Amino acid sequence: MSYVDANPPAYRTFLGSASVYAFVLVVSLFFLWGVANNLNDILIKQFKKAFELSDFRAGLVQSAFYLGYFLLAIPASLVTRYYGYKVALLVGLGLYAVGAFAFCPAAALHAYPLFLAALFVIASGLAFLETAANPLVTVLGPAQGATRRLNLAQSFNPLGSISGILIGRYFIFSGVELSPAQLAGMGSSARAAYYASQSLAVQGPYLVIGAVVLLWALLIATVRLPAVARLSDTPPARAGTRQLLHNTNFVLAVLAQFFYVGAQVGIWSYLIRYAQHSLPGLPERRAADFLTIALVLFMCGRFAGTALMRFLSPVRLLAGFALIALALAAVAMLLPGRVGVAALVATGFFMSIMFPTIFALGLRGLDDEARKTASSFLVMAIVGGATLTLLMGAISDAAGIHNAMVVPLLCFATVLAFARYTRGLHTAV
Repeated sequence: MSYVDANPPAYRTFLGSASVYAFVLVVSLFFLWGVANNLNDILIKQFKKAFELSDFRAGLVQSAFYLGYFLLAIPASLVTRYYGYKVALLVGLGLYAVGAFAFCPAAALHAYPLFLAALFVIASGLAFLETAANPLVTVLGPAQGATRRLNLAQSFNPLGSISGILIGRYFIFSGVELSPAQLAGMGSSARAAYYASQSLAVQGPYLVIGAVVLLWALLIATVRLPAVARLSDTPPARAGTRQLLHNTNFVLAVLAQFFYVGAQVGIWSYLIRYAQHSLPGLPERRAADFLTIALVLFMCGRFAGTALMRFLSPVRLLAGFALIALALAAVAMLLPGRVGVAALVATGFFMSIMFPTIFALGLRGLDDEARKTASSFLVMAIVGGATLTLLMGAISDAAGIHNAMVVPLLCFATVLAFARYTRGLHTAV
């Protein structure tokens, strides 16, 4: 099918037959799941105060969240295949809203397991959104521009991430941080009231988020998606998954995605903790500012990376960024303090292009049916954020937060290895 008219305007050569309005609505979803993803980094710190958690137990926030991605990615792929993109997006937005509203009873009952369950439901919705939206963007136009389109769409994800951190900084963090000695000196009722107040702080922001998500579901329901953005009802070939597992490039892309997401989630989950440990006396709101700066750099890296791909192949850029991120993680591990904090913040810029570039490279050479299944595996790889964040928490509890940075260091080494392999496979990506 040809997506380009004889003398198309510039946006037609980029979007093909898709309407600008439909593209904007789809891109806005990248913003919405960015809010949810990075509010978790605030929740880890907040729940440590509200429930007196170790780094390992606080890391369960990310485990519950990314487990939802892992378990729902294949069901999301099936819904997308048989019912189309629009249905998958509406299911995802519905689950997202339900999970956000579930924060209300969880906060009222001051129940950490209920918060984890609500986060699981939110992530289940995001699994539908990402499984549908990522491949949708890659087919909205000529094949040679797929990586650029996905990087452009993903460039709006950090805007949501930054918004999530700012919501947490101003509407969740109270600025009140009591030391263990101060807590021990309080009466049991005063201490219980303090814990309850920290729990209730998350209630309002999530109620607002749930309402916005429902509104966006209404907009998606009323928009007419172009024909190119709908999947056929043809069932997948039985050998499809087996063929994918024999595609070395795809398998390595899934592994690279697993380790990349583990690095990103781990660094951002513990950046506030790392900053407060490296700079004693640093208030939580000031520590959150470092995370905001990291996300701003991440956003800048997305736009810069998309522009650089006009002159450098995506795989070369991926290799270069992975190498620099590896070096910065090593600095953060070996030089805790101001230098280490600066290095950890700077990784945001160089992580920026990794997810969409690995995703697009993993889909290269696959036909339409294979891409549907492959995209679900690439989304399932997000479970790296669940497992490797827990590993970082365990290392932090045992040997210090700076030594936990060995995990992202090894993750970036894996991404670099994938880039070197696929660069040799596709000399002109």
